[in-house]
Amino acid sequence: MTVRVQADSFDPGAELAGFASGRTDVGAHVSFTGIVRDDSGQLQHMEIEHYPGMTEKAIAGIVAEAVSRWDLRASLVIHRYGRLAPGEPIMMVATAAPHRTDAFAAAEFLMDYLKSRAPFWKREVTADRAEWVAARDEDEDALGRW
Repeated sequence: MTVRVQADSFDPGAELAGFASGRTDVGAHVSFTGIVRDDSGQLQHMEIEHYPGMTEKAIAGIVAEAVSRWDLRASLVIHRYGRLAPGEPIMMVATAAPHRTDAFAAAEFLMDYLKSRAPFWKREVTADRAEWVAARDEDEDALGRW
């Protein structure tokens, strides 16, 4: 189970290839890559802050919960911090399990909990303003299914 919090960009295809390489004990890999989106057409960049150590520990706890609930053989969580431009990958989750149902469920669980519980703070910067991104009710509501 791998957790990486990093400033550097990553190649989702290469990450998935490395994650899956040599695995013969699983029947399913599921991956999700989040991209910095520009809803307004005016986003210059996003700034993401975190507390080193605390953030990794919180994510590791979320991963441990997923491992206790589903038959996972491997997982990968990558989340970036720092200055990110629209279109750049911001995070990735990958799961490996003997069967697809566990791989999909664990990946969705990780995504929902990362979105709502991982300690990151995001600020959107345009030419006119810099604004902290508020928590969304629908992200909190998504936790209810778990």
